[in-house]
This record gives sequence, C-alpha cells and structure tokens, in this order.
Amino acid sequence: MARYSIQQKEAVINQYINSGLSIREFSAIEGISKSTLYAWSLKYNRNKNLPMTTSQYSSEQRFAFVLETATLSETELSQFCREKGLFPHQIQSWKKAFIDGNSQSAKVADKKIRSESKSLRRNYAVKIKL
Repeated sequence: MARYSIQQKEAVINQYINSGLSIREFSAIEGISKSTLYAWSLKYNRNKNLPMTTSQYSSEQRFAFVLETATLSETELSQFCREKGLFPHQIQSWKKAFIDGNSQSAKVADKKIRSESKSLRRNYAVKIKL
C-alpha cells in the first residue's frame, strides 16, 4: 500500500477536479480506489472550507441542485459537483429523499381523503334514513 503526503493527496484531488472525469474513470486511470479519493476529497474540501454536509444547505438549495442536475450526464454531474464542493452521491440521496418525501405525503393525503369521503358517505346515509 502506497503512502501519500498531504501535498500529493491535494495534487491528486486538484488533478481530479481539473480532469472533468467521473470519480470512477479517474480512479481507474490513477489506480487509486474510489473510496480513497472520496476520503481525500472530503479532507481537502474541509480544509478549503467548502460546504460538504446536507445540513449546511437549506431544503430549497438542495432541491435547486437536484433540479439543475436532473438532465446532466455522469461526467457533467461530476464536474458540477466538483465546482460546488459536492459529491454525486449527495445529489442522488437528496433526489431520493425528495421523491420518498413526496410519495409519503401523497400516501398521507390519499389516506386522509379516503377517511373524509368515508365519513361523508356515512353522514349522508344517516341523513337519508331520517
């Protein structure tokens, strides 16, 4: 296992950022595992004070990122994420969270509507019998 100095790690991450390649492609070319590159990127971005966690973005900002990247290819998404100090997996998890949240909201709304219509049918049936 090779040991890299901090300067070497930052140089590799800078090279990755400027390459325009996806992390998978860059990993294959350099012979460094994707997880190692992710870890180095996290450290490098933390040292540069770039936002890296979901909690540092509002819901509106996360939604805007998801919308902006919806039609991008994997390479374009990687480039977008490098520019914003994000990772593609963050965008994907935010997208999934929005979809899951909306489907849960829809289920709750459907359940409420069914309950209300059932209640209205009962009330209507009672009024007709009188």
